[in-house]
Amino acid sequence: MSRLTIDEVYEHVKGVCFKTGPPGLVGVETEWFVVDRNAPSRSVPVSRVRAVMEAAGPPPAGSRVTYEPGGQLELSSAPRRGPAAAHAAVARDIAHVTAHLAKEDLVLDGRGADPRPPVFQATAGRYRCMREYFGEHGLRMMCGTASLQVCLDIGADDADAARRWRLAHALGPVLAAAFANSPGPSARSGRQVVWETLDPGRTAAVGGDDPVEAWVRYALDAQVMLIRDGWRAAPGMTFREWMATGRPDLGDLSYHLSTLFPPVRPQGWLELRMIDALPEPYWPVPVAVAAALLDDPVAADLAAEAAEPARGRWRQAARDALTDPVLGRAARRCFAAALDALPRLGADALVPAVDAYAGRFVERGRCPADERAGHPPKPDVFTAVPGTASPAPATEEEPTWT
Repeated sequence: MSRLTIDEVYEHVKGVCFKTGPPGLVGVETEWFVVDRNAPSRSVPVSRVRAVMEAAGPPPAGSRVTYEPGGQLELSSAPRRGPAAAHAAVARDIAHVTAHLAKEDLVLDGRGADPRPPVFQATAGRYRCMREYFGEHGLRMMCGTASLQVCLDIGADDADAARRWRLAHALGPVLAAAFANSPGPSARSGRQVVWETLDPGRTAAVGGDDPVEAWVRYALDAQVMLIRDGWRAAPGMTFREWMATGRPDLGDLSYHLSTLFPPVRPQGWLELRMIDALPEPYWPVPVAVAAALLDDPVAADLAAEAAEPARGRWRQAARDALTDPVLGRAARRCFAAALDALPRLGADALVPAVDAYAGRFVERGRCPADERAGHPPKPDVFTAVPGTASPAPATEEEPTWT
């Protein structure tokens, strides 16, 4: 087997991770905690959730159902043309999942962090190695956090890809702050704190304006989490060192890239990973806002100017959210630009939800964590707004964690 070369790494990153083409596709990955109405303080066995979903059959709009190590249910949509189509597809699939879980008194809970003790439920070799690599500190990340990930195209060409890469990183702290939904003793997005501090070499933001160069450098300098041959965890070397002393191939490189978790991750598309999971009716809002700000040319220019002062304010976003004046000002301008852009993207139907969210939170310098912090956690803590699906009415059996 020939040794992988640096040139081959660059070719792979440029040709696969940053594959260019006309932008406009939108994908969504929603992660949810599953709660038993009759035993809300206890984790639900993932085998129970799997059985329900297998009996339910595939979601009607084609989302892929998978499970995180703590039993979080994830719906990953196929890419759709524009935010309206993406929202419509994912909403159908969430409704399908919700209806079938309800038959077993199970509900989806959209929040960034689970107040229940983490329970490791995975059996796959990848997850067992991840647990060994991260140690007990990683248990909370793997089993007790959930996010909403928006996936957008790389760009039309190399210049457009560089512009979108830079814009996504400037917007990242703004989006993290605006949608912070995992309150803790010293943070509004405890999920973001857990991820960013866990292993900065693979979870902190990627630096650099040249996307290919930045991602290659980040990947080569990151520790190898595992070697799939025998599922060996934490071999104690960076990928650069592995290339110098061993014989990793392109498959090993591709797998290594899948174990890196920065807030903006290139996978042939830009995966925005900094957004806390949100419940009905607000999970569509970050989908609409992110797509509008990157895909509409007018909104993108406005967002680039508005978000630039917030670049790198990840810690303030997690801790202070929109009470930080820089982030608050950037969020107000970005939401205004997104609201203006959505009709141009054929997403008029999403305007009421985004407008309601802006009025309830952004214009007031608040985020969902500010409301959760003052009330007992419940899956239906938010009320519906026009044009969105409504959560089920509250009952005495709703989860009331303390």
